[in-house]
Amino acid sequence: MEHFIKQREIAYTGRAFKVEKVTVTLPDDRESIYDLIAHSGSVTIFPVDGNGVAYFVNQYRIGAERVLLELPAGTLNSGEAPLTCAKREIREETGMGADEFIPLGDMFLAPGYTDEHMHLFLARGLFPSPAVGDEDEFIQVVKIPVKKAYQMAATNEINDSKTLAIMLLARPLLTDFLD
Repeated sequence: MEHFIKQREIAYTGRAFKVEKVTVTLPDDRESIYDLIAHSGSVTIFPVDGNGVAYFVNQYRIGAERVLLELPAGTLNSGEAPLTCAKREIREETGMGADEFIPLGDMFLAPGYTDEHMHLFLARGLFPSPAVGDEDEFIQVVKIPVKKAYQMAATNEINDSKTLAIMLLARPLLTDFLD
């Protein structure tokens, strides 16, 4: 089942992404036009201190039209490595640095309409290291014990998809805090 991209046309360029009209030749030789949000990639970080406290953020999200409780995340700058981005974003959003960043994998957020590819990290060995964040972000840090965070995920108090995905992947590394 092969699909071939025949043509790409930029329909809109915004601050964080582009929207492209993509013409695709389908396996039966017909053509279809897709709208694609082209994104530079992103990271999400699960910061956990030595006492089993996770650092979440409350942040307004336009797609949800409300504040969501989520883990720190951010967009890769042009040519930026995912780990470099993770180290920058954790400082900007939580005011903390970390001695250890454990890669947990990567994922496509919504491949039906965007090529955004996200890299996931567990951050441990936290220490204060504030950095100036983006001027349009109004973020509140929320510290939650790991065990309680998993309970909140199970009761839909956390409903941000990237946060739920990274929590699933990090769980085997956090068993000391889940008993």
